[in-house]
Amino acid sequence: MTRFDGKVAFVTGAASGIGLATATRLASEGARVYASDINAELLAQEMGRLGEEGLVLHSRVLDVTDEADCRAAVAECVATFGKLDILCNVAGMVLTRNFLDVTAEAWDRVMTVNSRSVFVLCHAAMPHLLETGGNIVNISSAAGLQGLPYNSVYCASKGAVLLLSKSLAVEFASRGVRVNAVCPGAVDTPLVKNIKLPEDADMALYGRMFPLTGYYAQAEEIAGAVAYLASDEAKFVTGSALVIDGGQTAV
Repeated sequence: MTRFDGKVAFVTGAASGIGLATATRLASEGARVYASDINAELLAQEMGRLGEEGLVLHSRVLDVTDEADCRAAVAECVATFGKLDILCNVAGMVLTRNFLDVTAEAWDRVMTVNSRSVFVLCHAAMPHLLETGGNIVNISSAAGLQGLPYNSVYCASKGAVLLLSKSLAVEFASRGVRVNAVCPGAVDTPLVKNIKLPEDADMALYGRMFPLTGYYAQAEEIAGAVAYLASDEAKFVTGSALVIDGGQTAV
């Protein structure tokens, strides 16, 4: 498939998980991908592996908590490729903790990584997307739709991403820029595997996080949804929250 021939895509969190799967999927369908992540070593390793497989992506270390770095990365992407068609905000973190143990510092950190960075990158990319009639796909979460125990900050941050996406979709619909969000549930990624529950966690409550299907999604499944939303096949889709959660939020 070559749905993205001639398109330029900027992907954050591209060294692992959904970000890596998304960068790989877009590149495999013809996009020129600007792949970014804070983990320099892992990013170089994965980009080298993809290069050996015949996919060449431009990569850059990026700290999404640094506004200047985000804006510089977008500018560099446009300078490198001449334009920007697709922005995929995938970078994120999770904090699983009893609410009374959440500090203001921890709150600020999660909100900065998960939601402020999305605002900054959307803000920096929008003028370029207006020129190309491009689109944005943001990774929210099933946790942005449904309250989950021990995930107060994560839920708040992903809810912010979802409603920012909807607001931008409405504001820019008549100007030719689409904005959508994907809301994954449990996905087999390093982010999910590294979740550590509080020692006194009520597993009956936490069980709401698990999919009804009995298995976790693969990152490539989520990347497929991102690719659909970013493609011209979804030209009538904007302001959508595409839920991929194995029935988690259906209960």
